[in-house]
Amino acid sequence: MRRTCVILIVFACALFGAQAWLQGQTAAPAAQAPQIETKKVEGTDNVYTFRNGNSLSMFIVTNEGVIVTDPVGYGRPQGGAQYLAEIRKITDRPIRYLIYSHHHYDHVAGGQAFKQAGARIIAHTKAKQRLAALNEPHTVVPDESVDRQRTITLGGTALELTYVGPNHSDSTLLMRLPKERIIFLVDLVPVGQMPGRGMIDFYPMEAEQSIKQILGMDWDRLIPGHPGVGGRLGTKKDAQDQLTLLQDASAAVRAETREGKCWDPVESQLKLPKYASWPGYEANLQFVLRRYCGLWGRGF
Repeated sequence: MRRTCVILIVFACALFGAQAWLQGQTAAPAAQAPQIETKKVEGTDNVYTFRNGNSLSMFIVTNEGVIVTDPVGYGRPQGGAQYLAEIRKITDRPIRYLIYSHHHYDHVAGGQAFKQAGARIIAHTKAKQRLAALNEPHTVVPDESVDRQRTITLGGTALELTYVGPNHSDSTLLMRLPKERIIFLVDLVPVGQMPGRGMIDFYPMEAEQSIKQILGMDWDRLIPGHPGVGGRLGTKKDAQDQLTLLQDASAAVRAETREGKCWDPVESQLKLPKYASWPGYEANLQFVLRRYCGLWGRGF
């Protein structure tokens, strides 16, 4: 009798283990994030984010129309139309403005759908000049330009456009919603991660001054041009962390440059262990070091 009970217990355990293994093999894979996603920004009445892949934009719905930023259509000529379709799920009010954050195609290509919908396109003066000269077929040249500052007021919402100097590009506009205490800032402050290939036309010394100026402004949350880690928005701590990273990278490369180590072996050997846990560290450190080798090794 005792032997029979033992056999039954062993059989039951084996059966349970087999079922658990089978469930593990047939479990559905974790759901991937959709290619396109639109969300209302928490704590606001009319501010939304639009994400297409790894690119993020902001739009504002007012009772007099909609203010849109960055069509994010590079490599996706239909991206602007997809963006407009997402807005139309929320409101049928007219599209009044499309504002470019800067002149890089990964953010501003694909705006034709908004132009056809009646939007006035606004960008920094240098962005308008550059886009007009390049004449890229999927990127609409702005109708209007901003030199230093302009405030757009629509339906009771004020959106401040401010040029804080060259930084990630020479044409970046900071957009601030004073009532909501939100800024939209593209590429200058990656949220919680290492900057990378975007350093190619980066202005290192000027960028530090831009971030310091931005830190002195009145805001709480930052909508970035690419989603932060976990999809979160940025904070002033993220801006300060990026500033500290830039300062640390600059000082480290400058010291190596004085010993004649740029470009190699700085790119292949220099490490910034303080930031080793940041997402993108391994892949992107070389681009950060290369840009500062350009500054301290070549003077540009």
